[in-house]
Amino acid sequence: MTLLKVLFGSFLLVFNSITLAECQSQRVKVQVLGSGGPELTDGRASSSYLLWLDGKGIVLVDAGAGSSLNYEKSGAKLNDIETIVFSHFHVDHSADFSAYIKGTYFTNRTQDIHLFGPESNHLMPSATEFTHNFVGSKGVYPYLQNYVSAEKQSSYKVVAKNISLAKHTKQKVFQSKDYKLSAIPVHHGPLPSLAWRVDVAGCSIAFSGDMSNQFQTLAALAKGSDILIAHNAIPESQKGVGRKLHMPPSEIGKIAKQAGVKKLILSHRMNRTLGREKETLAIIKKYYKGPVLFANDMDSF
Repeated sequence: MTLLKVLFGSFLLVFNSITLAECQSQRVKVQVLGSGGPELTDGRASSSYLLWLDGKGIVLVDAGAGSSLNYEKSGAKLNDIETIVFSHFHVDHSADFSAYIKGTYFTNRTQDIHLFGPESNHLMPSATEFTHNFVGSKGVYPYLQNYVSAEKQSSYKVVAKNISLAKHTKQKVFQSKDYKLSAIPVHHGPLPSLAWRVDVAGCSIAFSGDMSNQFQTLAALAKGSDILIAHNAIPESQKGVGRKLHMPPSEIGKIAKQAGVKKLILSHRMNRTLGREKETLAIIKKYYKGPVLFANDMDSF
């Protein structure tokens, strides 16, 4: 009888670990708040994504221009955002940051916001510098300094942290009771840049950000993910600066195959790739046989 109890207990442990490892997809979705780039002629908001858990939008990935309006349309509540992560600080990934912070003034928010982004170089500020450059005492909007200043009183603080780019390896950035955030440096020309991964409720979503794949790091971060959101900013024929900053469809397909992702979403769709979906899909399908979808603003996956 004792042996049976031990065996049954072991079975339950194995069963529970398998169950917990499965993606609870009914609880999790990622919504595209911005599927475009920096152009003002593509009819799209710039890059931004909102991760939902149990009906609450809890993690914001990038905050490109126009994304805050789509955030309002999504029905999400500012009090629910726990974390904001930035892939890098180009305008089309960060311009609406101050709009989100100002918006919290009209709520009863008391919970701190965690903010993560890459460290600085000679071209770009770090996450902490970016935050203070916008809403610090000497920033563009110093009247919002209460949200970052230790000396000023406010109902909550934006707590920013810089993520090191020194090693091209996956690093655990943050873990709450509900989700885990991981990041890895990616090559976006000379700009400090990160790809991100969120693991939540047994599901995993990876975000490429803008990258050329010169470092060949994204596949390691996205390994086995349920969704990879990859940026389709250039066509296969792109040369020059564009190719130094972004990955063509063939690279996207190779990464998705290498990582074994379950679904591939193409976003950051610019005028040079819009209308070329058939061509893009054909190239990707040479390498990756899973489902491929093209993102539009407000889509949920």
